[in-house]
Amino acid sequence: MKTLFARRTFTATVSGLSTCALAVVAANAQAAQEVSLGHTLSSTSHYAVGAQAFKSTLEELSDGAFTVNEYTSGSLGGEREMIEGLQIGTVDVVITSTGPLGNFVPETYVLDLPFLFESYDQARCVLDSELGDELLEKMSDHELVGLAWSENGFRHMTNSRREIATPADADGLRVRTMENEVHQEAFRQMGARPTPMAFPELFTALQQGTVDGQENPITVIVATNFWEVQDYLSLTGHVYSPSAVLGSPILLDGLSDEEREWFHEAARASAEATREEVSRLEREGVALLEENGMTVKTDIDIGPFQQAVEPAYEIFTSQHGSEMLERIQEKAASC
Repeated sequence: MKTLFARRTFTATVSGLSTCALAVVAANAQAAQEVSLGHTLSSTSHYAVGAQAFKSTLEELSDGAFTVNEYTSGSLGGEREMIEGLQIGTVDVVITSTGPLGNFVPETYVLDLPFLFESYDQARCVLDSELGDELLEKMSDHELVGLAWSENGFRHMTNSRREIATPADADGLRVRTMENEVHQEAFRQMGARPTPMAFPELFTALQQGTVDGQENPITVIVATNFWEVQDYLSLTGHVYSPSAVLGSPILLDGLSDEEREWFHEAARASAEATREEVSRLEREGVALLEENGMTVKTDIDIGPFQQAVEPAYEIFTSQHGSEMLERIQEKAASC
C-alpha cells in the first residue's frame, strides 16, 4: 500500500510539475510581442531577404520577446499606405523605396535626383556617413522612425514599345514612375509622360497597356517577372534608389532603450543582407532577363540623359535649397 501511495504521489507530483512547466511555456509564448513588417515585393525578392534578416536578428536579440510577421507583395497596402500605417500605429516596420517617402519627409527628395551617384560604393559610402544618419533623424519630425538605409539599386528603363538608347527614344512613352515629384520631372524633361501609381498596381497596368513602361532596378525587374509584360530593357542607371527600414514611433517610443537598440541592430542586419542580395542580382540578373526574352540595351551614352534631366536639379533647389545636395556631392567626391 505504501508503495502504491508513493507511486501515486510521485506521479501526481510529476504531473503537477509538467502542468507548471507547460503553464510557464504558455505564459512566455503569450508574452511575446508580435511585430508586423510589410513591403511591396515578393517573398523571393531582395526585400524579403532583408525582412528575414530583420526577423532573425530581432528574435535572437530579444530571446523571443518579439516575433516578426512578414507581409509581402503589398498585402498591407502600397508604400504610401504602409508609411501612413506607421504613423498611426497599424503597421510596426516597413521596408520602402524612397519614392513616396519625400511626400512625408521632404528632406529625402535629394536622394532621388538623377545621376547623383556614380557607383554602389559611392552611394553606400554617403548613406552610411553622418549625412545618412542626419536624414534618418529627420524622419522623427514627421512621425516616423528611421532605422536604417537599405537598397534597391540603380534604376533602369523598360518598355513594351521600342529600344531606348537616347532621351529622344522615350518621347511620348507613358512611363510609370514613383509618386515622387523629382522622378516625374526628370521623365518630363526626356519627353516621356510620367504616370505615378502605387507599385502593386503596376504589373496589371503594364499587362493591360495602361502604361508603356516603367523604371526600376534589376532587383525589382527580376523579382516581379517584368519580362512577362515588357520587351525592352535599357541600362540607363539614371537614379540610384535606396530603400529605408522605417519603424512606427507608436511602437518604438514605448520600448526601453535596450529594446529600441535591438530594432536598430535588426534594421542594420536587414540592410546588409539586402545589399548583398542586390549585388548578387546585379551580377546575375541581366543574363536572367535576357534568357527570359528581354532585349537589353547595354551600350548607352549617359551624357545626353544627364543633360536632359538637368532642369530637375534647378526645380529641386528652388523648392528645397542646395545645402544638403552640396554636402552630399562633396561627400560623394571623397568616397
